[in-house]
Amino acid sequence: MEEKASTAIAGISHDRDSIINLDHGDPTMFEPFWKEIGDSATVVIPGWQKMSYFSDPRNLCWFLEPEFANEARRLHRIVGNAVTDDRHIIVGVGSTQLIHAALFALASTEARQPVDVISAAPYYSMYSGIADFMKSGMFHWAGDAATFNGDDNFIELVCSPNNPDGEIRHAVRGNEAGKRVHDMAYYWPQYTPMRHPADHDIMLFTVSKATGHAGTRIGWALVKDAEVARKMAKFIEMNTIGVSKDSQVRAAKILKVIADGYELPDLEAGSKFFHFGRCLLANRWQRLRQAIKVSGRFSLPQFPSEFCMFFKEQAETYPGFAWLRSEDQTIEDLEVFFKTLNILTRNGRQFGVGPEYVRVSMLDRDANFDVFIKRISSLE
Repeated sequence: MEEKASTAIAGISHDRDSIINLDHGDPTMFEPFWKEIGDSATVVIPGWQKMSYFSDPRNLCWFLEPEFANEARRLHRIVGNAVTDDRHIIVGVGSTQLIHAALFALASTEARQPVDVISAAPYYSMYSGIADFMKSGMFHWAGDAATFNGDDNFIELVCSPNNPDGEIRHAVRGNEAGKRVHDMAYYWPQYTPMRHPADHDIMLFTVSKATGHAGTRIGWALVKDAEVARKMAKFIEMNTIGVSKDSQVRAAKILKVIADGYELPDLEAGSKFFHFGRCLLANRWQRLRQAIKVSGRFSLPQFPSEFCMFFKEQAETYPGFAWLRSEDQTIEDLEVFFKTLNILTRNGRQFGVGPEYVRVSMLDRDANFDVFIKRISSLE
């Protein structure tokens, strides 16, 4: 009984009638790596440490732990995915809080009308809810950036690589006077080739997709303008009075372990996190494409091979989500169809497109992913 209960809690499903939940992007596929790493990623915090609200009162982001900031900059330098020189780091409770903070910082408190928040479809399904949940008078969701016909008072959210389809994105309204926030959660080498260091005014990253530690709830923003950074920090101060020091210390340790795996030559090859993630995702994408080919009922995006500055070789794109489209005219709603197979996915409508699309997580544990592939492969 206890074994069955623990299996259910872990979300591992083996029964042919069990429900496989691939709706969310819970990155548990990385667990084997961190189990293998063992105690080198373990953090112990004595009861008397980290008791103060303040981490560094001299920093405009006074609740930012210096060791976390240092390790974040170090990992960006090693990977080469973002410019960190002359940037302020703002730490948040995941990238979700940082999106709220960025919208607050970029919207005018004196404007007569709320600023329009837009993103090109298919856009991340949470964007609309984030913009409208608090019913703020400062900003509101205005939909697809490609069809937006408002004035220059807008904030464009640019997700690159894009969630849900994995495409590299640029601002649709790039030549206009609006403001932009670049959500770079998946711009890491296990998902996509590192083309060049991203260099934007506001760039958002999150531990959950970088390392798999979603439960740590830590994200960070690289912000060019000091006043914008100060306003973002103020929002977080008023929202949660800072960010957990314990979570930042753990996140710093995790980032350090990854960085050490590439900078310390005496470590074993198995300590290279991005190699592990890339290899696992490559295998999963190969199996999924084969299953889709056999069924003939669905299609997936195709991605060109590109040179990766991190791996120093041609590399493929392996997104954290599969963006499936139905090619079967008898299937009107692909999410509903997958429910008949006891597979939970996320409907294309939530991403600003039609029900012929669904988003499927590629980041679940091996057992659930294996069941998913078996069910797809069994379709005639």
